[in-house]
Amino acid sequence: MPIVNRISALHDEVTAWRRDLHEHPELQFDVHRTAGIVAEKLRSFGCDEVVTGIGRTGVVGIIKGSNSSGKIGGSGKVIGLRADMDALPLTEMSGKPHASKTPGKMHACGHDGHTAMLLGAAKYLAETRNFDGAVAVIFQPAEEGEKGGQAMVDDGMMERFGIQEVYGMHNAPGLPVGAFALRPGPLLAAVDNFRVDVEGKGGHAAKPHLSVDTILVAAHIVTAVQSIVSRNVDPLENAVVSICAFNAGFANNVIPQTAELRGTVRTLSPEVRDFVEKRLKEVVEGTAALFGAKASLTYERIVPVTVNNEAHTPFAADAAAAVVGETSVNRDAIPVMGGEDFSYMLNARPGAFIFIGQGDTANVHHPAYDFNDEIIPIGMSYWAKLVETRLTA
Repeated sequence: MPIVNRISALHDEVTAWRRDLHEHPELQFDVHRTAGIVAEKLRSFGCDEVVTGIGRTGVVGIIKGSNSSGKIGGSGKVIGLRADMDALPLTEMSGKPHASKTPGKMHACGHDGHTAMLLGAAKYLAETRNFDGAVAVIFQPAEEGEKGGQAMVDDGMMERFGIQEVYGMHNAPGLPVGAFALRPGPLLAAVDNFRVDVEGKGGHAAKPHLSVDTILVAAHIVTAVQSIVSRNVDPLENAVVSICAFNAGFANNVIPQTAELRGTVRTLSPEVRDFVEKRLKEVVEGTAALFGAKASLTYERIVPVTVNNEAHTPFAADAAAAVVGETSVNRDAIPVMGGEDFSYMLNARPGAFIFIGQGDTANVHHPAYDFNDEIIPIGMSYWAKLVETRLTA
């Protein structure tokens, strides 16, 4: 491309949008202010259609291109571009002038930047319309654990707007500014959460032989479940089992009756996902039984594996290379064990998810994180190039 003058000229304006969104973070589906701003701007850009309330609080804007004959809509092909809008329940510690004004809420994952970049691209595309077909710009709520992507798909978004392909983008701290990374096949992991409830026999700490110590049992479960990845999963496959919360007891001299563990499982294939869930139940119940206790597993599947379509991923990589050069695009990136509910959209339609370099900044989900505004025109240019390539006039 690389960066067209019009996109460069929009940089300051889009940065201002981003920082306003950053100052006013909203959680999960409760993104009413953000969605309202998005819808208002899409209408002001002259989008052919703007629909709110998709998947509860999602927004979709339709921009029709002009083909060589000047006919609006042209080929009838429609591609979707998606950005997420929700923040995280963290108190910001970035010290930036545009830091969150709401204690306990912050944009710690860069969704403010994703939304701003797609809005900027929408403004450019609505002005130029240098493509044949239509673009659906998708603004999704509740990416952080509440399945907003699934909600939009279940609401009939793909069918309603005739979306045939769908693409997503996420910033990546540690990846240099001006770089992109993706791969065909599994790119991000399936995310599952679990809770283990242990019941023993409470009693006096001075008479442990008269009790069944749930802390001891739970501690052995913590150790035992690590054998699932190290000794049960094929070393050439990928899996993570992490226990992240251990709650038991309330006094120095009381052996508690119950204990609770909470954790997460990450996998990159449906087969390994099924196996780890089955094996986790066996290990939890079997370990507890060894000590005369009982343990139950509650297992919740949050999002599936994010799988880039083998045929469509090269289109995304080519668009990125047209913006930043082939040497700055990693077409065979190492999969990430974090999750992304864009997976629901990729399960519904073929497409690809790509990482854009954020540079050397705090990592996502950290209270000192802030989106790097330097990458805004790069992300906007990627969206524009992808549209103009996939919907060639």
